[in-house]
Amino acid sequence: MIKIVVATDAWKPQVNGVVHTLERMSTAAREFGATFEFVTPERFTTLPLPTYPDIRVALASADAVERAIRDSGADHLHIATEGPIGWAARHYARARGRLFTTSYHTRFPEYIYARLRVPEAWTYEALRRFHAPAARVMAPTPSLCDELARRGFANVVVWTRGVDHARFRPQTLDALGLPRPIFLYVGRVAVEKNLEAFLGLDLPGSTVVVGDGPARAVLQRQFPHTHFLGERYGEALAQVYASADVFVFPSRTDTFGIVLIEALASGLPVAAFPVTGPLDVIGDSGAGVLSEDLRSACLAALEIPREKARAHSLGFTWRESARQFLSHVEASRCGAGLPRLSAA
Repeated sequence: MIKIVVATDAWKPQVNGVVHTLERMSTAAREFGATFEFVTPERFTTLPLPTYPDIRVALASADAVERAIRDSGADHLHIATEGPIGWAARHYARARGRLFTTSYHTRFPEYIYARLRVPEAWTYEALRRFHAPAARVMAPTPSLCDELARRGFANVVVWTRGVDHARFRPQTLDALGLPRPIFLYVGRVAVEKNLEAFLGLDLPGSTVVVGDGPARAVLQRQFPHTHFLGERYGEALAQVYASADVFVFPSRTDTFGIVLIEALASGLPVAAFPVTGPLDVIGDSGAGVLSEDLRSACLAALEIPREKARAHSLGFTWRESARQFLSHVEASRCGAGLPRLSAA
């Protein structure tokens, strides 16, 4: 048995890939005899993040985070994010000589540059320093691991993502009632998602956006013919995926894109730029079209059989995600000369 404490600045009620990954992976890890405790902003006073008030930042002191980690009685510390809780957990681990692993979920240098024009090199330097003492740095795709290694990050390993194939599945229904073909985006509606590259395309049928965020009001005014549906969850979201014809992913900065495999599992082919995330998820599978000409990719994706998209998605499971995560934890402990922890 192994107990892992995870320090994370991203947590409910946020809706993002970090929160979803931690929740689903930790649930799947029970099969391997692992249990988790989370140190999250729920334990602390929070303030809204400048330029993105829906995200709240914890006012977490080093002493409070240390107490939470010590009180957990966990065998291993994993630091999931580079925010105040993450830095406080890192300080505790360094001060006490405690082994820890980290994960790289978000391209903060690109996001911060898009919002505040802070040079990316400055932010990458801070992130290198943050992750440098970690026994393993877990990143979601091989191409991102390679990129981080080129930028001077050490001990970077792949930790993949999964999808709920029972929830996200092909269905014969039309939950949208819009002219076809229907081109769909699901995710945060924010500047870093590059939505203008999708919404500005001359496409037949209908364009649909599911999600919310600080750029929604501006984009709704700029693209009045786009259908903005707001946030959808659970079966309602699954029905939207299954009712569309092509999933369009215009982001150039996502590290993975869990929505990609949710769409594929729903039988929805993908159109995207050939960048980290789509390159790793779609690759040469034929389940999507990757091109710098996003309009051509959207139209070509209409020809892909839905069965091919679904079949490709079956390679992404939360069980495999949990197995990889726990194997990296085990390898880091053994590499440090700590005793091997047995699974149930």
